[in-house]
Amino acid sequence: QMQLVESGGGLVQPGGSLRLSCTASGTSLDFYSVAWFRQTPGKEREGVSCIGRPNYGPNYADSVKGRFTTSRDDAKNTVYLQMNSLKPEDTGVYYCAADMAWAYYGGKCQKDYNYWGQGTQVTVSS
Repeated sequence: QMQLVESGGGLVQPGGSLRLSCTASGTSLDFYSVAWFRQTPGKEREGVSCIGRPNYGPNYADSVKGRFTTSRDDAKNTVYLQMNSLKPEDTGVYYCAADMAWAYYGGKCQKDYNYWGQGTQVTVSS
């Protein structure tokens, strides 16, 4: 059974950077697609980025293109979300999710993932 743990969230000023980590235990991420989602109160959970195997993606939501970068380190069984030029509207709880299937259609990273982390809070505020 895969378990995902996010880390790296926190409080940052507008224009700042954070790097989130999503580390898996119980199963290797080698053959899994991994996505990052974020949720703010009153809004639907939004797919931020997704990366798949063998060479799918990474794909990004329009709102973060050019600012966020997803990468994976197979040796550490970890996927990262580097977030630069952060804006107040990036505030939310960020979740990583994993699945054997590739769930990107309609131009979006979809929520069809079986495994989810507990989330990490990102707050962008001065």
